[in-house]
Amino acid sequence: MDTLPILAAVAAAFLLAGVVKGVIGLGLPTVAIGLLGLLMTPAQAAAVLIVPSLVTNVWQALAGGGVLALARRMWPLLAGICVGTFFGALLLPSASGGAATMWLGVALAVYALLGLFKVHFSVPPRMETWLGLVMGLATGAVTVATGVFALPGVPYIQALHFSRDKLVQALGLSFTVSTVTLAMALSHAGEIRTSLAAASLTALVAAPLGMVLGQFVRAKVKPETFRLFFFLGLLALGVHLALRGLI
Repeated sequence: MDTLPILAAVAAAFLLAGVVKGVIGLGLPTVAIGLLGLLMTPAQAAAVLIVPSLVTNVWQALAGGGVLALARRMWPLLAGICVGTFFGALLLPSASGGAATMWLGVALAVYALLGLFKVHFSVPPRMETWLGLVMGLATGAVTVATGVFALPGVPYIQALHFSRDKLVQALGLSFTVSTVTLAMALSHAGEIRTSLAAASLTALVAAPLGMVLGQFVRAKVKPETFRLFFFLGLLALGVHLALRGLI
C-alpha cells in the first residue's frame, strides 16, 4: 500500500477533496472515499481516511464551544451511529468487494442528487429523539458499508435548523463519532494495518493543503457554480462505481 503510485494517488485524492471542502465547506470524506474507491476496496479507502478525518473533525466539533450542550441534543443520532456501526461491523467481514463498491456508488449518487436538487427537510422537536436514533442507525450501517459518513446523517442534521456555526459544529461532532466507530469496526474486521500508515500520513498532509487551495479558489469562483460541478462530478463517479460493482 506504500508504493509510490498508490501514495501519489492518495495525495491527489485528498488534495482534491481538500479543495472541495475549502470551497463549499463539506465533501472531504465523500470525495476521498469515492476517488480511492477506483483503486482499492471501500474498506481500505476508509482505513486511509481515519487519521485525517479524525483530526479535522475533532477540531471542527470543538470550535466555538458548547459541545456538551450540542451533544445532549444530538445524543439519539450519536447513539444510533454507534449501534448501527456495531451491527454493520458484524457483516463487514463477509461483504464482497464488488458489493461494497456498488453500495459506495449508490451512496455517492444519492448524496449528489440531494445536493443537485437542494432537497431540504424539517424535523419537529417532538420527533428528534426517535427519528434521530433511526437516522443514526442508518448512518452507522451506511458508514461501515461504504466509508461515507454523509447519509442519511447530513440531511437529518441540516433538518434540525441549527445556526450556520452550530451546523458546522454539529456536523463535526457527528463525523467525529462516525470516524471513531468506523475505526473500531475496521479494526475488528482486520482492515487497520500498518501498511496503511504511509498512505494515512500522506492524506493528513494533502488534505489541509487542499483546503487552503480551496479557500483561494472560493475567492475566485462563485461557490454555487463550483457546487454544481462538484455534485455533477460526484454523481458521475457514483454511477461509475455502482456499475463497476455490478460487473
